[in-house]
Amino acid sequence: MAYITVLITGFIVLLVSGGSRFAIGLTLKPMAAEFDWSRSLLSLSVFVFLVVSSLAMYLAGRLADRISQSHILMSGLLISAVGVGLIGLAGAPWQAFLLYGFVFALGNGLTSIIPIGVLISRLFAGRIGFANAAAISGMGFGQLIMIAVLAVVLVSSGWRPVYFWLGVANLAMVPLVFLGIGNRLAKGPGMPAAASRPTRGPALDVAFSEARRTPTFRRMLIVYVICGFQDFFVATHVVAFAQDRGVDTLFAGNLLALMGLTGLLGVIAAGLWSDATDPVWPTIASFVLRLAVFALILFDQSTVSIAIFALCYGVTFWATAPLTAVFARDAFGLMHIGAVTGFVTMAHHMFGGLGAWVGGLLFDWFGDYQAGFVLMLVLSVAGIAFSVPLKRPREAAA
Repeated sequence: MAYITVLITGFIVLLVSGGSRFAIGLTLKPMAAEFDWSRSLLSLSVFVFLVVSSLAMYLAGRLADRISQSHILMSGLLISAVGVGLIGLAGAPWQAFLLYGFVFALGNGLTSIIPIGVLISRLFAGRIGFANAAAISGMGFGQLIMIAVLAVVLVSSGWRPVYFWLGVANLAMVPLVFLGIGNRLAKGPGMPAAASRPTRGPALDVAFSEARRTPTFRRMLIVYVICGFQDFFVATHVVAFAQDRGVDTLFAGNLLALMGLTGLLGVIAAGLWSDATDPVWPTIASFVLRLAVFALILFDQSTVSIAIFALCYGVTFWATAPLTAVFARDAFGLMHIGAVTGFVTMAHHMFGGLGAWVGGLLFDWFGDYQAGFVLMLVLSVAGIAFSVPLKRPREAAA
């Protein structure tokens, strides 16, 4: 029963954390208009946010191998509540930049999938893909529920109350973590014996310093760098892109929210698929689908095509997230899984920030997102090429 409580708590925390992260995509256009920012400048704040939150994720991963994950999560939620809640009071661009790009970023990184993923990976070692997918699906629900609600707030009250209510939501998670996780689960060396060895993968745990020198780690890193670059390009700019093409604000905001619903379907399917076969197959399938939708939106930007693009891309949005722990477990074992997944996720989000910024730059240079879509198309092909060598060796899959 304690395991299920932890899983549910992780799901709810990621629901709020994930929904909070994507609010910037909803408010990009009105914030840029009020502060008289170019989209590239506001996208730069997203880049800074993702760099800082990525470093915080890596820190969370290293700490999760050593201390109680509940302490990490509660600290992150408190910092997030302060950072995101005060954005609504910002009176100058630099204040919004500081609160979003640094304070909220630090807290959001600490409440990411890393400490929750470490908890779940050690508790559910035999079904690591599905268990992580179940928790991470909270981010999809967060994007669906919170963005849909916040879109209504945006239309009725403007962008500032959006951030106030996000601050309240993050603060409300602190007692939930205390009650749902507490100190019942500690650092890696103290984990239950049943969870101390993976059902697949190496017989010995590999130190992080050794793991990061292997070709497998480098290929995995490249795949997640490409994935992150594409993810945050789309999440940051899809609402503004839809509005540029004549889609009204509420419908465009709901498209971003519905990406969370299709993302929920994708992440559960990826987790089940990876447990049944190999994590490489849902990874390749995600890049193939991205290749198709970027090709579609390059040649047809009608409202129907924009909706198809957003919803189909959403299927892939969280799909590789639960697979990070599976790839890491299979190749390097569980003892240092926090450090491995933390580093890979840090790179994913750092390059995600670069993708958000590059999207803004390309829009300012060319006046539209066509060049960005071409770049995403090429990266999808590269993602497929680098995913194929990550297939499990036959003896490991047996």
